[in-house]
Amino acid sequence: MNHFAAPSTELTPIVEVVAAVILQPDGRFLLAQRPAGKVYSGYWEFPGGKVEPDESLLHALERELWEELGIHVRCAQPWISRIFTYAHATVRLHFFRVVEWEGKLMPREMQAVSWQMPHQIMVSPILPANGPILQALLLPSLYAITHVNEIGVELTLQQINHALQGGLRLLQIREKQMERDKLRDFAGKVLALARPYQAKVLINSDAELAHATNADGVHFTSSQLMTMSSRPDPEYGLCGASCHNAEELFTAEQLELDFVVLGPVQSTLSHPGLSPLGWRKFAAMIRGYSLPVYALGGMSSGDLVIAQEMGAQGVAMMRGIVQS
Repeated sequence: MNHFAAPSTELTPIVEVVAAVILQPDGRFLLAQRPAGKVYSGYWEFPGGKVEPDESLLHALERELWEELGIHVRCAQPWISRIFTYAHATVRLHFFRVVEWEGKLMPREMQAVSWQMPHQIMVSPILPANGPILQALLLPSLYAITHVNEIGVELTLQQINHALQGGLRLLQIREKQMERDKLRDFAGKVLALARPYQAKVLINSDAELAHATNADGVHFTSSQLMTMSSRPDPEYGLCGASCHNAEELFTAEQLELDFVVLGPVQSTLSHPGLSPLGWRKFAAMIRGYSLPVYALGGMSSGDLVIAQEMGAQGVAMMRGIVQS
């Protein structure tokens, strides 16, 4: 018997739920198994529970983690929100990344718990609403973007190699002024550097070139995004897009892309004609959003903390490959 239903667009009561992605410094996160007697017992999920009437999301998260695990939250970052329809209810899941807590973590409802790595999930079955969150956990917090036109090919390759050694795992090749043959050659060199580190490389705006070079995906411009009627086939890999306003964010969400970048948050050389959003508007625009969002525009690795406090996946940097 199938206990789950596909997401529905019908007007049904929505149950507000908070869920905690409790993270260790090495990338491990906690999953809990629903105990006997509860709906979907035996399934694994992120700890959390229903939000009570007139209760804030953060207070609900703190209460649930104390009741379930005996810990006090010290630092919880708002992250992704998703609506999912089960056979018995439609829920809006508000996910928080919990990066600091106090107390000895102890299951208080006789539930099994297990620390997992994003690349190697060892427990099953997992509630299907959590699938996109597991995919988002595979995305790193730093997203570097090339700028060969400013510093040249050789220096760019040197910087990329250095950044890969330092932990960079997501990179976009964005060279709009480079001839296609040279771009193909450059992409091949970048991919050769990235493969030993299992880093992901996306090609800006050219899905066919991304496919031809065996890149890991494609990053669409905002203008391309607004002409798309469906997400590209899975063979194209990761799909990201640039967004500057609410309409573009909505479109990326409807297409179920893997992530977006939103900006410019601060003044930037690459978009001199666009007024910066600022952190307050950035946070407001992505509140309740269902896709991972990278803050773009004047970013450095030093902005990562505030970006994640505002709800971002991380930061995207065009001139910060060395910093990454």
